Amino acid sequence: MNFPLLFNILAFVSLMILLGYAARNPSWSLAKKVLLGLVAGVAFGLILHFIYGENTGIIGQSIAWFNIVGNGYVQLLQMIVMPLVFVSILNSVAKLHNASSLGKISVLTLSTLLLTTLIAALVGVFVTNLFGLTAAGLVQGAQESARLSAIENNYAGKVTDLNVPQLILSFIPKNPFFELTGANPTSIISVVIFAAFLGVAALQLLKDDKEKGERVLVAIDALQSWVMKLVRLVMKLTPYGVMALMTKMVASSNLQDILKLGSFVVASYLGLAIMFGVHALLLTFTGINPSRFFRKVWPVLTFAFTSRSSAATIPLSIEAQTRRIGVPDSIASFAASFGTTIGQNGCADGRNQSARSGLDRHVGRDCYHQFRRRSRRWRRRNVCRPDCVAGDGITDYAGCPADFHRTLD
Repeated sequence: MNFPLLFNILAFVSLMILLGYAARNPSWSLAKKVLLGLVAGVAFGLILHFIYGENTGIIGQSIAWFNIVGNGYVQLLQMIVMPLVFVSILNSVAKLHNASSLGKISVLTLSTLLLTTLIAALVGVFVTNLFGLTAAGLVQGAQESARLSAIENNYAGKVTDLNVPQLILSFIPKNPFFELTGANPTSIISVVIFAAFLGVAALQLLKDDKEKGERVLVAIDALQSWVMKLVRLVMKLTPYGVMALMTKMVASSNLQDILKLGSFVVASYLGLAIMFGVHALLLTFTGINPSRFFRKVWPVLTFAFTSRSSAATIPLSIEAQTRRIGVPDSIASFAASFGTTIGQNGCADGRNQSARSGLDRHVGRDCYHQFRRRSRRWRRRNVCRPDCVAGDGITDYAGCPADFHRTLD
């Protein structure tokens, strides 16, 4: 019997029970519960790291069990993304009572997303040139070579082969039920468009046949309430998911390998700090206290830092916008959905620092892959703006040309 593994699992389960007991305090907000889970995960991960070392057999076996909670939570969030986006947009548009309002919301939201992403891309270029990031002198790893080949064969071709009109056309859903499976990189936008059309159709029906239209609106509202109950049920698991993810991250991290990244790590977090400053200025300009705002979205930031999924942050984002900030549903759902695909400030910043592409290919082992996934999720949350909390992305090169990273080598 593997006693160290059994001990680690029992210790993890015990921490989960203690966390659950502490989280029962009704006066505790979700942010406090998430913070407690984060601290517990860091502490437990450090203990495992110092006892067994990183990437040892026992650590790998233990993490496989911890992933039931951590990755399981991420998959639950991914499960509710499409239903949440679809129902939220449908309900929001149906409540506008004026289809022309959708155009105003779309223009304002998309303009803000594109503006901040452009700023982030420029910040990335500035930081890259400031630090002179290159891949010179780094040793290529086999896993990194395989991943680069997979990206070039499976992803880059899909993006670079499309011109702007074709890319825009790809947003329009041919089969909405297929898009609801999330099979395409643009599936979320396609679902948003489909839901918006259904919402406008509901408004037209209300105008033409008030009785039928009102029945449809009642059904949409009931569906929205049903899905939100599901979302809040999953949200209650956030502290446990964060604890498991943080335990995995800390226990398996290799500080020496991270230090090899040296200037890239510093450059990444300098870009992060600059973008936080940019969004703080935007918040101040609109009369919103930045510190209060960031405190309210703390659970979103925390999950983004610890999770491996971009789209999975959408439910937390919408929840934070509507329940903690008071953003109307019509804006929150729309901005969160589009922010996931075109509002990637951290992604634009990070990719434009992208000697990263060279680092991907050259840093040995998979240390860099683990590190950049975690840091990227954190950076992507920097799209916090006055009307939107969301900003994570599901595509690798959003905010800049798909092949831009090659010019930085």
